[in-house]
Amino acid sequence: MTTTIDATFVSDGTRCAAWLTYPDGPGPHPGVVLIHGLGATHQMMLQQYEQAFSAAGVATLAFDYRTTGASAGSPRQRLSMRRQHADTQAAYDFLKSDSHIDARRVGLWGTSLGAMHALRLSSERRDVAAVVVQCPIVYGPGAALHSGLGPVFRMTPSIIEDLVRVATGSPRKYIPIVGAPGHTAVVTAPGALQGWNSTAPQDSPFDNRIAAANALGLAVISAKRRASKIQAPLMICVSSNEKLDGYQARVRRRRRRSAGDRPFLRR
Repeated sequence: MTTTIDATFVSDGTRCAAWLTYPDGPGPHPGVVLIHGLGATHQMMLQQYEQAFSAAGVATLAFDYRTTGASAGSPRQRLSMRRQHADTQAAYDFLKSDSHIDARRVGLWGTSLGAMHALRLSSERRDVAAVVVQCPIVYGPGAALHSGLGPVFRMTPSIIEDLVRVATGSPRKYIPIVGAPGHTAVVTAPGALQGWNSTAPQDSPFDNRIAAANALGLAVISAKRRASKIQAPLMICVSSNEKLDGYQARVRRRRRRSAGDRPFLRR
């Protein structure tokens, strides 16, 4: 019977909440770290992936980044890409150290912005067994340009205010992670707000805010140049109706021109 247990690991001195799901049967099991997207937490639909992997005989470790969800850390909702990458590394090492896990067969699964961390980590480590990314955000500048200059201009005053607050030791200035088109938010694509909210349970609403200056990190981070360094088997799953990252449209066009030599799925 599939078993999920609460766990914790430490990343740079901060406690991160985690959930270990083991498949039926004796171990050691192959395992995969589930890396969620921007502002998302374990409660936002990761359970269905835990169950799917478990049914295939694969253990999973899901986790909340520090300062989000059930994890510790303050100020809350400080969504630093550098810190999240460190959390991902700590989660990966934690799963590999589990006595129920075959450390030689541990992979990474990342969705949306979590794909960025999966690709970056697998380019840095030679012990990653396999990588799957879905709806990947892999090039921050491209995603920012794809959304247009309007959202950038609307966020700029809040970003400046947040930087001033950081410099003076004042409480952070927050903006929504996702909002309706024309509003101030990091993501304002049509339907994005409804989509984000649809993944959160009614008794645990999505904490829709980010320290404004952290949006700068999202706009400059990239995994494009690291892709050639990935030695593990890599599967890229893109969405037919993706509206957040123009990179995915380019992937689809490139796929139509060339059969390629790596697995590819379209949803």
